[in-house]
Parts: sequence; C-alpha cells; structure tokens
Amino acid sequence: MTYPFGAVVGMDDMRLALLLNAVSPAIGGVLVRGEKGTAKSTTVRALAAVLPPVAVVPGCRFACDPAVPDPACPDGPHDPGAPGLTRPARLVELPVGASEDRVVGSLDLERALTEGVKAFEPGLLAAAHRGVLYVDEVNLLHDHLVDLLLDAAALGTAYVEREGVSVRHAARFLLVGTMNPEEGELRPQLLDRFGLTVEVAAPRDPAERAEVVRRRFAHDADPAGFAAAWAGEETALAARIADARARLPHVVLSDDALRQVTAVCAAFDVDGLRADLVTARAAIAHAAWCGRDAVTEDDVRVAARLALPHRRRRNPFDAPGLDDDTLDQALEDSRPDEEPPPPDGPDGGGGGAPPPPAGPDDSDGAGPDSPSRSRDLDAGPADGEPRSRDLDRTGGSASASERAAVAPSDPFRARRLEVPGVGAGAAGRRSKARAERGRVVGSTRPSGPVTRLHLVDTVLAAAPHQVARGRSGPGLRVAREDLRQATLEGREGNLVLFVVDASGSMGSRARMGAVKGAVLSLLLDAYQRRDKVGLVTFRGADAELALPPTWSVEAAAARLRELPTGGRTPLAAGLLRAAETLRVERVRDPRRRPLLVVVTDGRATGTRGTDAVGAAHAVAQRLAAEGTAGVVVDCESGPVRLGLAGVLGAHFGAQTLRLEELAAETLAGTVRAVREAA
Repeated sequence: MTYPFGAVVGMDDMRLALLLNAVSPAIGGVLVRGEKGTAKSTTVRALAAVLPPVAVVPGCRFACDPAVPDPACPDGPHDPGAPGLTRPARLVELPVGASEDRVVGSLDLERALTEGVKAFEPGLLAAAHRGVLYVDEVNLLHDHLVDLLLDAAALGTAYVEREGVSVRHAARFLLVGTMNPEEGELRPQLLDRFGLTVEVAAPRDPAERAEVVRRRFAHDADPAGFAAAWAGEETALAARIADARARLPHVVLSDDALRQVTAVCAAFDVDGLRADLVTARAAIAHAAWCGRDAVTEDDVRVAARLALPHRRRRNPFDAPGLDDDTLDQALEDSRPDEEPPPPDGPDGGGGGAPPPPAGPDDSDGAGPDSPSRSRDLDAGPADGEPRSRDLDRTGGSASASERAAVAPSDPFRARRLEVPGVGAGAAGRRSKARAERGRVVGSTRPSGPVTRLHLVDTVLAAAPHQVARGRSGPGLRVAREDLRQATLEGREGNLVLFVVDASGSMGSRARMGAVKGAVLSLLLDAYQRRDKVGLVTFRGADAELALPPTWSVEAAAARLRELPTGGRTPLAAGLLRAAETLRVERVRDPRRRPLLVVVTDGRATGTRGTDAVGAAHAVAQRLAAEGTAGVVVDCESGPVRLGLAGVLGAHFGAQTLRLEELAAETLAGTVRAVREAA
C-alpha cells in the first residue's frame, strides 16, 4: 500500500514543488536532486494518491476526457455526449532501460507495408496522459529519451513517425524526475527544460530522523491501519488541490508582479526566457494554492527559489543554488515606489511549504529552517569515498616531500579523444558504435519486428519478385522476406579513466596548475559526451584510486582540486592500479569500452636497485596486450626534453599528445600563433 503523502516528514520544498505542478502541470515538471535514501521515490509515488480522479472514455487507450475528447485520438472519434468512467489518476514509472518504442509507442511496420493497416501500440506517454510520469534516475536515461519526454510534456502531444507512417495523440502529464547527483548530471539544456528543481537531503536533526523511522515502522507493521490514520489528511490535501485547480484560471498576474518576475530572472542572469515563463506560472500556481486571487511578492519569491537555481549553472562544476540577498534586492528594486514591503505570506514568507500534517503523532518539526538542502558537491567527498591522503587541513605546513593542493588553471574546450573501432555500448557522444540512433550505414535482414526500416534496400529486395507476385502495373507488392532493418552508426559513451602523476617531478605550481586545468577540461568534455569517469593518482610510495568509476564528474573535479603533489614517481604502480580498476569494470559493465588517459612526464622512480622505468614500460605493454585504448598526455616542459612520455606511449601503443595539444584545434592554433609572435 502506498505511503501517505501527508505522512512524509520534512522535505518541504519537494512537497511544495510537486503540489504546484499538480495544480498547474503547465509549469513543466519537477526535478528532484538528492542523496540516496531521502524518500524521493516514496514522496512521488504518494502524490498520485492525492490527485483528483479523472473521467475517461470507456475503452480508450489514451484516457480521453469524455467531455472534450481528442478529435485526433487513434482510438476515436469519440462521441462528446457519451458517458464516461471515473478512475484514479495514474502513476506511470519509466524504467532506465526503456527503449524509444516503449516510451512513445510503436507502429507495426510489417503490417503497414504488407497489409496497409496502421496498427499502433501505445507507449508509456499514452498511459501517463492526465496522470503522473515518474522517471527515477533520470540522469541515467539516454539523452534522446529525455528529449522525447520533455518535448511531449511541453507540447502536450506525442508523435510517432516511422517511414512516412505518422500517429499523434495527446500526452499531458505531470513529469517528475529524480536523481542522485553523485551518479552524474543532466546536460544544462535538459536541466533548463524541467520547470522546477529542488535539492533534498536527509534531516540532520536526531529527533526528526527518529520520527521518520517511527512512521516507517508503523507503516510497515500495519499499512492499512497507517493509511486509515492519515486518510483525513489525504482527503483534505486532495480537496485543496482540486480547489486550487479551479481557482487557477482566475488568478491575476498584475503588471507589477510580472515586473518582479522579470527583474528577478534578469538579476540572476539566466539564459533565455523560459525561466521568466516558468517563474510566472509557478507564482500563479502558488497564489492559487494559498487561496489568493492575485499574485503577491511572496508568490514570486517562492517561485524563484524553485525555478531558478538550476538555470544559473554555467558548467557542471558550478554548485546549484540561489543567493537570498540577490533575490531580496531584486524584489526590493522592482517594487512600485508607493508600495510598502508586503507582510509575510500565509505559508510563512519565503518557505511556501504546505501546512504540516494534522494526523496522529504530528511531530514533523520541519519548516523553512529545517535541514533540507543537499551537500555542496564541491565541499568535499561523500561519506565512504576516499580522500586524497597526506593533505594538511589544519593550517600547518606540509611535509618537505609534498606540496599543498594547487588550484587548476581555467578549463578550455578539449579535443575529442576516441576509442578505436566500432563499439556497441550505451549511447553517448565519444566513440563510434552501432546504435539505435545515428546515420544509416547499411541494412540487415530483421530477426524480429522491424523498428527501423531501410526503405531503399526493402524496395530493391522486393523489385525482382513483382512479376512472380502478379504485379505488372504501378505500385509495389512487399513480402515479409523483403523487409530490411536499417543498421545505424552513432556514438557511445566510454569509461574514461584518468591516471595523473602527482609526484615531485611535476615541477612548479604553475605547471601542476596547468596539468589540473587540462584534466578538468577533459572532465568537462567527458560530462558533455556522457562518459563514466574515474581517477587514479600516483605519488610517494604508491598509487591510489582517488575516485572509483562514477557518473559524477563533479566528484572527480573535487578530488582533482584537492590533489597535493610531491614525493617519488611510482609510475608502474599507477598503471597497475589502473589495470586492476579496468579489470573490475569490465566485469561490471562489459559493453562500456575504456579509454585510459595517462597524464605524466614519463619519469619513474623507485627503490634503489630497481628499474622503475622498465617496470612502467612492462605494465604499459601488458595494457596494450589486453587491448586497452589509451592516450598519453606529455607534461614535460622546459627547453631540454627527454621524451620519456613518448617512449611510454610507444610501449602502450597509444597516441602521445603534448599538454597544449589537448585543446581543440582552433584554440591550439591560437596558442601556437601567440607563442610564435612572442
């Protein structure tokens, strides 16, 4: 049995954002970001239970409203005067591994071509119409599927196009995505398409945490009894949503309130105008939720706190958030001269959270000051993750064998590094791969249903048989054996494992800053290309897996910034640690091809009497024998160069690039021109 929405402890911002979208789905959905175990999924699933029921046309697979049926419904036409059925609003969950056909629906191309029948099987978008579409771990969903979802949510219509056969149907739903930022970010373009975003974290107050456990135990022991105890709160919440929906069309957004909306968006320098539209819609929905007939400054403040934080990010390493002083100043500057500052709103001023539950054992204790914000990703590693060793955090001086962490130089646009050959991994933007999307490179005989028809090859296969099939005039008779499935070549995401030399041989602070800036640039490139990343560092006596392979480039960037330098250069140990990491990852994710990026000057030191350079070359040859693709980034500088990184690359069978050659060609050319001019 579903956990009651009103019984969720704290999480005020998340609950409010969900309720505002329930009042006005035109806001564009909610993205909930937060650490694992923070009741994100529980709260979303509970929302559907308090949504007002919907009336549907009996037998319609697309949930048409009997009062105003969709004239283009594939199951129509429907009689507007026909009686309807009332059912609860649906919650449809989209799995991470869903295909495009499963999401938007599929056409039976074989029947369409051989029998002339337009047979359409609805997908999850049709099932979610007039309900809730929930995507857990939305950041792990393929980008093109996220684009499809957001397009349907914005247009209210889903389209299925297959070789000239087209079907459209209504798809208006409340889109909710949840994600753990430690597993990777959404692209900024996709982030902007979500109407509201909230950050959630587990409460730090022991009393509040105890209440969470107490309620969870009570629900698990007697789900029906727990639900009955909260039934009154759920009924009141559903009635308030229905009342707010009815009030919504009559709420007035005055010119003064609109000026405040646009002033706030301009103050935070957000891109485009979508932020202004979403903030205005959210402010109107908040006014309706609070029972007001006009938008006030409090409504604008609450809407801005939910609609703008994720739109301020310029790159994935920027921490989300909104500066309260800037918000207050923007609102104050946009007030009419004759208008005094308004009093706090009915929901507690800036908090705007729904009223606390009135059910039994009400010790929620959460309010505007409750600890409901997630950790800053740049503040340091998450619990349980390794930290860079030997870094003096107490303000004392570092030992003579190491130096404190050096800040990276500014990142640049990096050139694309690829894994040779054609893979078959997860969709991405780095290396060539057989994919579901991309350019057509050929065709094959289908072993199952045809999803991507190669029309030219199908016609060529059918043409020689037309006389035998009794076709002598215009037209073409196509049989099952003539159909050809298109073979597509796209791009895949890879595992990019960085092996970074942090030893004393890396030289000056400026040089190490340049190295960190280059790796930071490659991390940004990996984020944009949807890669998994990991970080191995070596210095002193050993190598360390500073960051196990993860989707979170923010975590990798944080480790890189904290990385100190100094000590000997155990190059062989770094390569061995990388080899072991790749071995484990091949078992976990065998389809994801690795790319090893070794950032070093090629020097190696060890204990007296050992051949450290020879040992490193031996490990490089082992990696090459295992088929590991790699790139060696030569960090050597100065007028006299030994070329040791190039020798390492030759043993590895890898391309060797100098540090400045990592930049995209246009930037690299500019750098060379400046140096030559100097």
